[in-house]
Amino acid sequence: MAQFESGAILQYLAEKTGKFMPEDARGRAEVLQWLNWQMGGIGPMFGQYLHFVDYAPKNLPYAKERYTREAERLLGVLDKRLEDRDYVAGEYSIADMAIYPWLRQRIERFEGFANVERWVRAVADRPATVRAYEKGASINTVPTINKESKALLLGLTGGTADDTKDHKAA
Repeated sequence: MAQFESGAILQYLAEKTGKFMPEDARGRAEVLQWLNWQMGGIGPMFGQYLHFVDYAPKNLPYAKERYTREAERLLGVLDKRLEDRDYVAGEYSIADMAIYPWLRQRIERFEGFANVERWVRAVADRPATVRAYEKGASINTVPTINKESKALLLGLTGGTADDTKDHKAA
């Protein structure tokens, strides 16, 4: 069965393997709620934050401020959630798997989210997480951010890749 969309893929794999998703209805609903929170919040809003802070061809203070505030708001929600638990839905789940990649190299940009910082370290230290990122590093040996990928990312279809030379590098 072909799947697309990361949240749907994670849910399918959890159901297929019987791992990282509680069997009881309440626990399952909690994991799916946080998985969907990532899909509708962290993913798109951090994507916009990263675009305007790191890649936008022009400095747009309004956009930078807007998405920085939204990223901070979402981090505040997550920080509050993690006050009394190790993982987002109690036990480590697909919700943690979905949220973590967005924050693993970005949490140091923000201050005042001690519970999120603790959680990021805990997920990073999981043996499977370590193995996954080691495997990724062994496969991805060529930089993925180059002139052509920036042109595609920024929608510079009318010009050449050379038009991206003034953009901030990743």
